[in-house]
Amino acid sequence: MKKFLALVLTVVMAASLAACGNSGTKETQAPASGDSETAAESTAAESTGETAEKVGEGVDVKDLKVGFIFIGDENEGYTAAHYAGAKGMQEALGLSDDQIIIKWNIPEDETCYDAAVDLADQGCNIVFANSFGHESYILQAAAEFPDVQFCHATGYQAAGSGLANMHNYFTSIYESRYVSGVVAGMKLNEMIADGKITEDTAKVGYVGAYPYAEVISGFTSFFLGVRSQCPSATMEVKYTNSWASFDLEKECAESLIADKCVLISQHADTTGAPTACQAAGVPCVGYNISMIETAPDAALTSASINWEPYYEYATKCVIDGTAIDTDWCKGFAEGADKLTDLNDKVVAEGTAEKVKEVEDAIIDGSLHVFDTSTFTVNGKEL
Repeated sequence: MKKFLALVLTVVMAASLAACGNSGTKETQAPASGDSETAAESTAAESTGETAEKVGEGVDVKDLKVGFIFIGDENEGYTAAHYAGAKGMQEALGLSDDQIIIKWNIPEDETCYDAAVDLADQGCNIVFANSFGHESYILQAAAEFPDVQFCHATGYQAAGSGLANMHNYFTSIYESRYVSGVVAGMKLNEMIADGKITEDTAKVGYVGAYPYAEVISGFTSFFLGVRSQCPSATMEVKYTNSWASFDLEKECAESLIADKCVLISQHADTTGAPTACQAAGVPCVGYNISMIETAPDAALTSASINWEPYYEYATKCVIDGTAIDTDWCKGFAEGADKLTDLNDKVVAEGTAEKVKEVEDAIIDGSLHVFDTSTFTVNGKEL
């Protein structure tokens, strides 16, 4: 019956999203080294405001096993950010390397289901998956392993699944995209003041992955941040129809630059766009990881996510025997959103101070990214 129900879930809820182009799956125990947020920088479960409803006896920390299913590996920005969060969680909770099992380069197909089953069979108490197209396979595994908690990033089907052990998580990434837009807008103003461009040529290009809601809300918030500093700015968006393709992202950025875009941003997972910007001498805003090493003369900053707060929160719930929120989404206030380092060589003067001001306003609630009272349609307020 469990397998029948899992099959029904798979058929009804399967998400038709293309894989990210990664190949060659592998599994590792988490190595001791790696980029991670320190425990002091992380926000623990008690700071997230979650309720602590008891649902079980919990798990002794020394008996805990945590599994991860990643669409890419450390060389792909999106997964690199997730891996940094996993390492931060491991450090904060004092877990040993053999308590963390990672499945790398898992495509959005049956391989994901097989990986989830294998992690459950290896004794993982909680399993995290990080790509949208993984969701139907995680749902299938969750139906078959009710004693294992399954947490899926970017998905939306947990609440409707009827499975108590299925959860969705993401962050308010639009907040960091807005702030990165502020950085970009200040750079445009500097370029105008220096006579490199004029107000009516302050055109931004955006390399988008897919025309999905997450991407659209992301470039909208980025553009609102740009406009908050440079009201004359305009923006052109092109899609690669791939989450991670260096060549497509590079070509897309080159096309936008050829179309007279003077600054480039992205919602795509590789260094393709910054590589094009470095070659063309065009400033850029990246995603997930710092692009300064790739584009030392072009990269301003990157909109990024700190996954550590969620990984720590959900794993601690398993340890404590408390309920994990079915849907979880936090932002700057909980340390879940951030900008990577500002490139002092490229950003406009006063950028660091302005970023601090805007982030503080988002945190204290005095600034709302999607404040529709400021929106107009055909020049008229609604």
